[in-house]
Amino acid sequence: MSVYSMTGFGKGEAKDKYFTITTEIKTVNNRFKDFKFRMSSLFNPIEIDLRSKLENEFRRGSFDISVSYKKNEKAIVEFLVDTKKIEAYIALLKPVFERQGVTMSISPTEFMRQDFSKDEDEQKEKEMEPLVKASFDAAIKALKHSRAQEGQKLTEKLLEHLSIYEENLARVEARKLEYPELMKDKLTQRLNEKLKDLKIDDSRFMQEVVYYLEKLEIDEEINRAKIHLIKLKSVLKSTGEIGRQIDFLLQELGRETNTIGSKSAHPDISSHVVEMKVQLEKIREQALNLE
Repeated sequence: MSVYSMTGFGKGEAKDKYFTITTEIKTVNNRFKDFKFRMSSLFNPIEIDLRSKLENEFRRGSFDISVSYKKNEKAIVEFLVDTKKIEAYIALLKPVFERQGVTMSISPTEFMRQDFSKDEDEQKEKEMEPLVKASFDAAIKALKHSRAQEGQKLTEKLLEHLSIYEENLARVEARKLEYPELMKDKLTQRLNEKLKDLKIDDSRFMQEVVYYLEKLEIDEEINRAKIHLIKLKSVLKSTGEIGRQIDFLLQELGRETNTIGSKSAHPDISSHVVEMKVQLEKIREQALNLE
């Protein structure tokens, strides 16, 4: 089982000596399933069966389905005679001839008139139904292959963005060690500016600095982000329906990233957080196409 994109195209064809049926299915992303059929009213009786096939094969997406047919040369030149109409014609005329004592004589060419041809729509429906289903199955198979190929490309791209996010998270973690000293210097400088004529109790001042830094601690956010990264990479390397799982994990990663950004005043950390947000947004946009 593969990871499927919701974007794809599949085409199938089936024919006999009379007709050629072509089915084309185009799909794009959708939170749910949406089907739009464009086909002759001849195929209305089997639309439910066709819809059921799509329901069973795919989980999400917007599907644009086109089913068309054309007559082959043999169907155009070959005359289809309705024997029931001939029998009814003979049954109607025979008693009249008998009552008149006249021998009934009919030339076979007389039944080549359009009046004795089979009902075209009814005949088409009966003959083309298995062809429609065969072409539909072929289109579904081609569509699954197309969506699997697109899914593989998308997954590789998402892993690239995730790798960039991870690199920036590692730089944030490295910079966090510089953060306490930076904040201490900044607070000392600002306090000296505001209270330059007052004597500062160094012990009390350090207690306040420690308290302030504890509120700005980002270790927990970094650790949780790492856990979400492990889960997300695992999901991207798995198979099946993963779009909703990715969406949930991206929300969690976004929450931790935003918290890191709001807590940190370190210019380098802020820069890395911006890049992390950019990568998450790219992942979110592209993941919308995964089933």
